[in-house]
Amino acid sequence: METVTHHGRETAYRRHDRGGNGEPILFVHGSGGSHAVWKAQARLADTRPVVALDLSGHGESEDVTAEPGYETLSAYVDDTLAVAEATDAGVLCGNSLGGAVVLTLLLERNFDASAAVLAGTGAKLAVLDDLLRWLRTDFERAIEFLHGPDRLFHDPDERLVELSRSTLAEAGQAVTDRDFRTSHAFDVRGRLAEITTPALAVVGEYDALTPPWYHEALAERMPACEWTTLDDAAHLAMLERPEAFNDALTAFLD
Repeated sequence: METVTHHGRETAYRRHDRGGNGEPILFVHGSGGSHAVWKAQARLADTRPVVALDLSGHGESEDVTAEPGYETLSAYVDDTLAVAEATDAGVLCGNSLGGAVVLTLLLERNFDASAAVLAGTGAKLAVLDDLLRWLRTDFERAIEFLHGPDRLFHDPDERLVELSRSTLAEAGQAVTDRDFRTSHAFDVRGRLAEITTPALAVVGEYDALTPPWYHEALAERMPACEWTTLDDAAHLAMLERPEAFNDALTAFLD
């Protein structure tokens, strides 16, 4: 892992570079995640450098003291911008809360992205009241809920489920709760027309957490956005159907 120091903290990231001459793409994970959720996207490094970061408090990145909501979101945007500038990444790809990070960066930072990929996300990311309560009072029950039918996965290999469970456990209850509450507060529905960056909204067809119509709405309201669904996948389509996910990204970026 490499690190970049900014705002008094270090943010860790992993870079894959196999000599491809395309513009680097930076991947941003979602709530309770880490750079490991993008392990299958390392295959894209044959054509362009691939970078995946750990947001503050996740994986190997130092944490930041921030209240859930915009304060946390702004800190995560700072993490992402610092890594993008350190790696010359011009393409940003965010999943779920990571999509909120990418959208906020495009709206509120002076960063000229070449393209954006919004995966399993939306302009508003409301979280069920029960899940918010379990995240605070019964973390194991929250993890069980997230791994229910068509939430994080549709029909996954058990190894993916174990990876997902262990990643959430490593992030811990406090950070994961902060992430979901930050997602719950996020809402840029009234500002999508301001984002002129070419964008792809991509979603698993069975995603019950951020359903396909979220992505259709992004494409309708953002001036240069298209959307597509991936068969036989749910929220973490990049893990569950990595070849289809990578093909969709490649076709869009080409």
